[in-house]
Parts: sequence; structure tokens; C-alpha cells
Amino acid sequence: MPSEPTVKAVITDWGGVLTSPLADAIDSWLAADRIDSAHYKNVMRAWVKQAYDGAGTNPIHGLEDGSLAPEEFERLLAAELLTVDGGPVEAAGLIARMFGAFDPVEPMYDALRAARAAGTRTALLSNSWGNEYPRDLFAGLFDEVVISCEVGMRKPDERIFRHALDLLGLTAAECVFIDDIDHNVRAAEALGIRGILHTAPDTTIAGLRELNLLP
Repeated sequence: MPSEPTVKAVITDWGGVLTSPLADAIDSWLAADRIDSAHYKNVMRAWVKQAYDGAGTNPIHGLEDGSLAPEEFERLLAAELLTVDGGPVEAAGLIARMFGAFDPVEPMYDALRAARAAGTRTALLSNSWGNEYPRDLFAGLFDEVVISCEVGMRKPDERIFRHALDLLGLTAAECVFIDDIDHNVRAAEALGIRGILHTAPDTTIAGLRELNLLP
């Protein structure tokens, strides 16, 4: 029986994998802006479901694939939200405030650096929310960087995975993909890419070690 191809590249998400958890950042923003948390979660739950069920487009879909300007997304989302006092939420700068509490997760950066130093290729594959990326941290870390709004495609669309594979010049079986959203991991696996659902740095790093990508 033929052995599985050797993994030659790590493709990773950014938010929630190389950063502190998204839920923590959102909770900090909701508290700082005094936004009605339950109402926000109801709105976002519906938007996320629409964005991933394949039924047309919605603000998240448009923001991620670049067809909706971040400023318009901020206006649309702010219009749906209320403060705990029932007042309006400021639209300008909303995205920056949402992700303001994101912090880099150094063990994940260290793991990617170690894998790359050992000869493994690396790529970032991120669905952008109009946020600023710490590109200074990406220098010397990634062979390829794929940001959804810059290429007009978004996860879980198979086209964006194929785009990343083409840039790397590798087959699906030669790559492993890390993401904190199960839907995206399953989409990658459907193409033959090995998937790691990120829940914590320790478990993801252990998964990379099992693939002989880390000592």
C-alpha cells in the first residue's frame, strides 16, 4: 500500500490561530463600547450562518471577498446594534475596535518559524474583515500571503485553496491547513489537504509534530 505523500507546506489562518481567540477580542470590544451583547450575538449568528450556508451573499461574505467596502460593512453592522442603554453604536472605526484586543500568539509564530527553518514552505490564508494585519510579523515567516479581499475569493470556496496551492506549487496532499473554523477545515480536507482544527496552540503544535514538521 503506497505511503501518504510527505507534507511540504503549512497553510494557516490568521485570526484565532496566530492571534488570541476571536471571542475574547469581541467580548472586550462589546464591553468597551457598551454594546448589548445578546443582541450582537443574535445578529452575528444569523450573518455568519448566511455567509457559510452558500445561499447568496451577505455583509460578511461581501466584506471577506472585497465586494463590500469595510466602511459600508461598519455602517450596516452598526445599524443593527444597540448599546446597553438602547442607544446607537458608532460606525466609524468599528472594525478596528472589534479586533483591537487581538494579540499575537508567540508559540504559533515560533512553530511556523521552526517549520520554515527546517525546509517546510509556509503560507497565510486569511479571510479579511477589513482589519489591519501585522505585516511586520509576516516578514521572513511566509512564502506566500493570501488575503481574501485582495484576491476576490474567500474560504470555504475551493478556489481560494487552489489559488494558495498554485502559489506554493504543491499538490493538496503535500499541504496541511490550520484554521479555527471547522467549516473551513472540512472544505480544505474535501480537496485532499490535511486539516488541523485549531483549538489551542499546544494541540496544533502537537499535530505539526505528528506530521514531522517540528522536532
